[in-house]
Amino acid sequence: MHTLSFRQLADGLRSKQFSSQDLTRHFLGRIAALDSKLNSFITVTPEIALEQAKAADARLAAGKATALTGIPIAQKDIFCTRGVRTSCGSRMLDKFIAPYDATVVTKLHAEAGSVMLGKCNMDEFAMGSSNETSWYGQVKNPWDPTRVPGGSSGGSVAAVAAGLAPAATATDTGGSIRQPAALTNLTGIKPTYGRVSRFGMIAFASSLDQGGVVAHSAEDSALVLQAMAGFDPRDSTSVDRPVDDYLAGLDRPLDGLRIGLPREYFAEGLAPAIRTCIDEAIRELQKLGARTVELSLPHAPLSVPTYYVVAPAEASSNLARFDGVRYGHRSEEARTLEELYKKSRGEGFGPEVQRRIMIGTYVLSHGYYDAYYLQAQKVRKLIYEDFRKAFEQCDVVLGPTTTDVAFELGSKSDDPVSMYLNDIYTIAANLAGIPAMSLPCGFVRGLPVGLQLMGNFFEEGRLLNVAHRYQQATDWHTRRPPDPS
Repeated sequence: MHTLSFRQLADGLRSKQFSSQDLTRHFLGRIAALDSKLNSFITVTPEIALEQAKAADARLAAGKATALTGIPIAQKDIFCTRGVRTSCGSRMLDKFIAPYDATVVTKLHAEAGSVMLGKCNMDEFAMGSSNETSWYGQVKNPWDPTRVPGGSSGGSVAAVAAGLAPAATATDTGGSIRQPAALTNLTGIKPTYGRVSRFGMIAFASSLDQGGVVAHSAEDSALVLQAMAGFDPRDSTSVDRPVDDYLAGLDRPLDGLRIGLPREYFAEGLAPAIRTCIDEAIRELQKLGARTVELSLPHAPLSVPTYYVVAPAEASSNLARFDGVRYGHRSEEARTLEELYKKSRGEGFGPEVQRRIMIGTYVLSHGYYDAYYLQAQKVRKLIYEDFRKAFEQCDVVLGPTTTDVAFELGSKSDDPVSMYLNDIYTIAANLAGIPAMSLPCGFVRGLPVGLQLMGNFFEEGRLLNVAHRYQQATDWHTRRPPDPS
């Protein structure tokens, strides 16, 4: 059952080949048997899962099912889940039990009727590109357990790639859906900023964070995103705009599609073998009727330094609330109020989170705000303008998702700059607020390669359409790693 698509799972549930409870037990069994080798889950919720599965079976029997009813899904541990630990991968929130559900959780489980298997591991407070900064230990790539799965949504992708869940929620602040999806042979989509509610999603950088999904195919991703997306009055950044029917447009022909190829994404730094896979994918899309347009995103090389001013600045503000007073980790050794703040935060946050808080506090401080933060916001506007001009020439922008395949665990832990450069192709989409996705397009040295597509605002349907048509013509997305031993 863990090799079936969402459509096949839904058909099996409706034809009573198996029940949601059967399906849920199957995935819970795989988690119990295999996840000790991957560490993709922080918290598994069998009682909640089986209770939701029982309710889903009743809903199916009554003919009140949606496309997701009865299908298990894993939640990234950044989304609040009522009565269940929501840790954000940090010691700071190790004992935090959320008193309410995030909107994404409500939409997927209470409204769509899917089943929650548990909460997936992640880089601490979503800060990382390798899932090595989690308080709960590093996550391993199912394709090669000596390598990283990518981050920060490393637990989500490892669980889906290994067949421990058919799909999982994820978040993307600078590439945290697309980069790990590329490294584990999955399809992952980051929608337009404001398309998916951030209510109940623990904030890292509020102007960049966006929720999305990782699954095996564009069709599966479309089904989950359809249920997640929509306006939420509780999120001030949520956009009050109707959600397109993503499934209805999947089979649209690609005749006349204009694909923009930015010169900056095919320059020095891209591994030749990755370039070969991307070129072959472009030829496949041309066979399907698309044509290519060369273009430039001249400020793209500035996306990494811009991001590492803007994101830490917002993180330093958002994480100020974790002070050991109201909730979160509280030091037992503090004797004064000042010691309480210092020790609680020093013990509760890991090195990478501390590094970004310090950077953010520095760039916002008196005398440096204009020199760093204000300048970064100006460059961010230029990056947005690059995309605005690009979409006057093309329908989608195409490029690599990563510079190379998954790297070895620990190989970049002592070099923050090298780690940050893993997101060099993904960050610009977050700074501009546009939708972007990664899909499988080949293998290099036995490891997956990802193809990135970026679209204009609220053009998620177009991206999913291009990805789906490509996946109908290729079989990269169908390949699964062997079960970890």
